[in-house]
Amino acid sequence: MPATMPGFEPWRGVAERNSSEGRSDYAPRVRVERLIATCRVVLAICLFLAIWLDPSTRPAQHWGTTDVLLAAYGAYAVVLTMVAWLVRAPSVTFGLVTHAVDLALFSLFVYLTERPASPFYTYFIFAMVGATLRWQWRGALWTALVALVAFNAVGLYEAKITRDPGFELNRFVIRSAYLAVIASLLVFLGAHEQRRRREMHELAGWPRVMPQHPAAVVREVLERAAAILRAPRALVVWEDADEPWLQLASWSVRGEFHLEREPPGTFDPLVAAPLAEASFFSRDAGATAPSVLGVSSNGLEEWREAPLNPALQSRFAVHAVLCLCLRGECVAGRLLLLDRWELTADDLVLGEIVARQAAASLDHLLLSRRLSQAAATEERVRLSRDLHDGVLQSLTGAALKLETAQRMLETQPRAARQRLREIQRLIADEQRNLRFLIRDSKLPSRGAVEEASLDVRLHELVQRLEGVWDIRVEPRFELPDGAAGPLAYEICHVLQEAVVNAARHAGASRVRVDVREREGQLQIVVADNGSGFPFHGHYDHAALSALQLGPVILKERVDSLGGTLAIDSSPTGARLEIRLPSAATGA
Repeated sequence: MPATMPGFEPWRGVAERNSSEGRSDYAPRVRVERLIATCRVVLAICLFLAIWLDPSTRPAQHWGTTDVLLAAYGAYAVVLTMVAWLVRAPSVTFGLVTHAVDLALFSLFVYLTERPASPFYTYFIFAMVGATLRWQWRGALWTALVALVAFNAVGLYEAKITRDPGFELNRFVIRSAYLAVIASLLVFLGAHEQRRRREMHELAGWPRVMPQHPAAVVREVLERAAAILRAPRALVVWEDADEPWLQLASWSVRGEFHLEREPPGTFDPLVAAPLAEASFFSRDAGATAPSVLGVSSNGLEEWREAPLNPALQSRFAVHAVLCLCLRGECVAGRLLLLDRWELTADDLVLGEIVARQAAASLDHLLLSRRLSQAAATEERVRLSRDLHDGVLQSLTGAALKLETAQRMLETQPRAARQRLREIQRLIADEQRNLRFLIRDSKLPSRGAVEEASLDVRLHELVQRLEGVWDIRVEPRFELPDGAAGPLAYEICHVLQEAVVNAARHAGASRVRVDVREREGQLQIVVADNGSGFPFHGHYDHAALSALQLGPVILKERVDSLGGTLAIDSSPTGARLEIRLPSAATGA
């Protein structure tokens, strides 16, 4: 059997992290103090009843002192009860002081009333129970030692000093043994309670925010699982739909960590067929006919066969193992806690809770990776749209102007030079816009770099479109201050794509543009005098998507903003109506 380190030193790193997040020895101190204070009042009443029902327990020479002490103890108990119920957070010293006073008074009552045969002997048990509630097994142990010392001191005083002929040695020994037995039970109860609280604390301390690096996430999962279940080694084997590989990660208390992958089917089947859907444990999985205890639909069942794939068992030297099903939204596999020999059925229950936490962490890792990949793809698509709607369209316009300037160069040299100057300004503007595009792509949020309002951007866009495409644009903007500020960049590209399509593909010479905000929506209407689309009639957004009609880039932009596009097309022109929701427009 491998040696386990004293004090569970291998898990010190996890324990230190847990202590920084909260105390693992947490006890509900306020509730405990209120419970003990209430029981103390009941105890005081019982003390009075004991004296009243059996006057023989009151010694003739100390009866006055006994009555005074009983009355004082009753008042003391009532005052402490009021303090415990009125004060929201009693201090730690409050419990220590009252506990010491209780022990002293109980010892005094035993001395004053029949000594070792006193009925108040049983109230040492109250003190030990109170100490167990306050400080778990350590409190029970130290209180038991003090109670035994006090009780035996009274007995020895009776036997050796006063030499009372009524002293009963057998009764004295039996009562001392009773105290020792009860103390032992309370010590074990306190230790059990402390361990249960530690497990609950470590489960509650499972990190909500995991590291970003995949290897760090898997290592954290294995360390946490091993710390909660007190296993010297841990192994996780899983598959995910994104990658056709079998992932393996192992961790040990010596600080070793390995993350590797194998081709699918390397350890197929991972566990024996009867255990395919069960969590189980075995104290020697490498034996010829090992005993395996697992959870089935009928409860706990025992199997007598090798539980794990022989290649996996040999590669990782698996003997004592707690094997847990790992089921998540993205992952499926097994979590194995190794080399813990004192496994019980209770560990299966705790282990399944740990396995659910581990599956959730791995799911979070894989979903975060998918989200990052989706964000990167979306950014590439956005950049391609921006280049198409910006630089490429401007270069197309510049090419047309160059062609016109070339024809005019011999017959109208002055006009040709004017055209060349316009092309030069166009290229300078697009160079500036390209710099802005590169800068914006490096920032986490486009809204952080929007300097101009939508109204200003739209007027600038109209001037640029008229200069590049030799088209007359009739704008009419009815926008409140600050409308659509955060997404002005995208909305301008929507409008630019619509106008450029009219000029380039429909041969329009005049375009009317209306942009207004109505009922929490941004309405954009673009009407031209061109030749329209190849299709004629009215088509709403659903019909355009179902029939795959209309300008593709424009529809993609509208969809990305959560809006709708409707088209009315005829041989004498087209009318596009775009509606964007208030959430997209920043209203």
